[in-house]
Amino acid sequence: MFHKIKYVVIPKKSKIEYRACNQFDMTSSTLFTKILQGEIPCDEVYSDEFCLAFRDINPQAPTHILIIPRKPIESLCKVEQEDKALLGHLLLVTQKVANQEGLTQWRTVINTGAEAGQTIFHLHLHVIGGRHQSWPPG
Repeated sequence: MFHKIKYVVIPKKSKIEYRACNQFDMTSSTLFTKILQGEIPCDEVYSDEFCLAFRDINPQAPTHILIIPRKPIESLCKVEQEDKALLGHLLLVTQKVANQEGLTQWRTVINTGAEAGQTIFHLHLHVIGGRHQSWPPG
C-alpha cells in the first residue's frame, strides 16, 4: 500500500530542511486497528484500557514486542497536547512488558514516517531485547 507524503519546509538557519509527514487517513483501517477490533489475532502479552502489547510477527531479536495505543494516532507527527498522559503511559508499559519478559536491558523504538521505517501508520513502540544491539541502528 502506498501513502501520500506531504513535505513541510522548515526554515533552519540559512538552509531549508525538508521533513516528511505522512497524510494517512486514520479513519481507514490499519492492521493494528484490525488487531484492536479482534479481526486479526495476536500473541498478546499485555492489555489495558489504553493500549495493547503483543509479539511482533517478524521479530528482529529474541524479544520483540509492539505496544499500540487504543486511540488511533498515526505517528508522533500527529500527537497533540492532550496525548501527553497516554504517551507517558506507553513508556511505562514498555518498562512493564520488558520486565515481564525478563529483560534488564532493551531498546525502545518509535519509527515516525515512511523514511524512518514506519510501515504501519498507527503509532507503536517496539520493545527489542534478548541480544546485543549495536549503534547506530539500521
